[in-house]
Amino acid sequence: MAVLPVVVGYGGFNPAGRSSFDQAYRRMILESLDGGDRVRTIAGLACMMGLVRWGEAGYLDAQGARLDAAAVAETCARDVVNGTLIRRIEASHFDPDAVFCHRPLALEPADGAFRFRLPRRQLPEPLPEGWLAEPVPNDGDAVWVTARGCQNWRLPATQVQGVKAAGQLPRGFDPGVGYQSRFQPRGLQMAVAGASDAIHSLGVPWERICAAVRPDEIGTYASCAMGQLGEEGLGGMLRAALLGGRATAKQLPLGLNSMPADFVNAYVLGSLGHTEAITGACASFLYNLHAAVRDIRRGARRVALVGAAEAPVTPEIVEGFANMNALATEEAMARLGDADPRRYSRPFGHNAGFVVGEAAQYVFLMDDALAVELGLDIQGAVPEVCIDADGVKKSISGPGPGNYLSFGKAVAAARAILGERALRQRSAIFAHGSSTPQNRVTESLIFDRLAEAFGIRDWPVCAVKAYVGHSLAAASGDQLVTALGALRHGWLPGIKTMDAVAPDVHAGRLRIPLADLDLRERGLDAAIINAKGFGGNNASGLVLSAAVAEGMLARRYGTGWRDYLARREETRALAATYAERADRGQFAPIYRFGEGGIPDAEVQISADAIRVPGFGKPIALTSENPYSDMC
Repeated sequence: MAVLPVVVGYGGFNPAGRSSFDQAYRRMILESLDGGDRVRTIAGLACMMGLVRWGEAGYLDAQGARLDAAAVAETCARDVVNGTLIRRIEASHFDPDAVFCHRPLALEPADGAFRFRLPRRQLPEPLPEGWLAEPVPNDGDAVWVTARGCQNWRLPATQVQGVKAAGQLPRGFDPGVGYQSRFQPRGLQMAVAGASDAIHSLGVPWERICAAVRPDEIGTYASCAMGQLGEEGLGGMLRAALLGGRATAKQLPLGLNSMPADFVNAYVLGSLGHTEAITGACASFLYNLHAAVRDIRRGARRVALVGAAEAPVTPEIVEGFANMNALATEEAMARLGDADPRRYSRPFGHNAGFVVGEAAQYVFLMDDALAVELGLDIQGAVPEVCIDADGVKKSISGPGPGNYLSFGKAVAAARAILGERALRQRSAIFAHGSSTPQNRVTESLIFDRLAEAFGIRDWPVCAVKAYVGHSLAAASGDQLVTALGALRHGWLPGIKTMDAVAPDVHAGRLRIPLADLDLRERGLDAAIINAKGFGGNNASGLVLSAAVAEGMLARRYGTGWRDYLARREETRALAATYAERADRGQFAPIYRFGEGGIPDAEVQISADAIRVPGFGKPIALTSENPYSDMC
């Protein structure tokens, strides 16, 4: 009997807000929400952004005046809309009009030499060519320097960066607030906050889950693509000597791209189980999801936390992508007649490059039997993720044929599980949709050709990078949590940043909406997530709706399904309690630094098993010889 990997919780943060309980998804379709959901969404984001706070008497504004939710929505709507999604790069990251740099100077002395005074401790060793240092009389701490000939110096300066827009976490929200996050790179602060949000969304205490499984039946699969390139990570380490400083002891280890898994294992989950940090450029989240689905399906894992955290809104990363002509610049967008940074990302429209974004996304998967046993709230299923490389190519960053394979296999899996009719009438694509001129042509061609092969017409396409930008490793995580929201609520976020689909897009069999698409009447059974990464990293995943997954499991478990539904009520009640707190800005990040470590003496070891405190089942040390035919 095949194991079905089911989604039992998810959380994280991106420019649209909090992922748990679909807040970020609701921000994307804000114009289409009814009154109650709109008020809840704006009020929740207002609390996150510090525009209001929750007190004993309810919502309080900056002056301490009490407001109800409707008043919060009315007074804060403009600030919430302007302070979320893609927007001009804000000073909390850097000023794109004054980016620090060094200007090289070639100085020729007018009289054959320069003469200047230096503190002795600043005197370089060895002396540069043409320098002569002499003691300053009566001052042993200083020297006179005579520099002859041309001197090549570098002068601290600023420069204007052509890229002005990025997808940034909601204005005023600091992911490091609420726990001891000092000296941690922003990406790891986001990882702790995002993984904590996912755990709280489960509605079942983490300790109860641990008690039901062996330690090695839990797996964490998470990474980042760029490393932690901020000042507290590899970026600070690489800059230190050039800026006259020293690298710290923390910058190198905290900069590793495995840290979104390592930090979560050590400080959030306290996991002793399996851990992986797979990177596949912009498809990294789906690569990690593939590993988790594989391990759950083969029985090696029963619980998996899949994630990615990326904080790429730094001058260096932005400049690097800009020098590849990959990003939408102010000048290029002006040529397209648009000066609004909020509209720079327009997948499948007249575009000029992508917009970087920051995000952390974490999703919990379980095998179906454990989810039913514990009464977890099944919010979807991921039966298949497919990965293919591009083969021989010219440019390592250019697209290739591998995405035909990965996407085609995911579509075929949907047909096999759901049938032809559901695939053709009740599925949608969540495209990579990077917003580059090349992507709009190549990815749409893949979709259109496969739509023809499978007999699909008017295939709905969603491109979430129009809202949150390209969060690199976490990008397909942004797509997945948005897809889970769409599968639940029936609204497909439209690409509202453009006025028309570009004429070179292959859209004969596609439906690329410019406004939110209401699919509630016909229903949405499946989403196909697509990711294309530099280097030929292609991944496509099939996601089933909660309704479809529940229908499948009800048939599998028969009369036991009713008992599961009763257990689920308690789970939903506890999860709703957290949702209410989170909507008030009370996120309660989990950070177990040095807390409850397991002493060696408490690990019980025998020839057959190892027992670890806190886990209900031992790790078996007995196994069959897989090579018995050769031994």
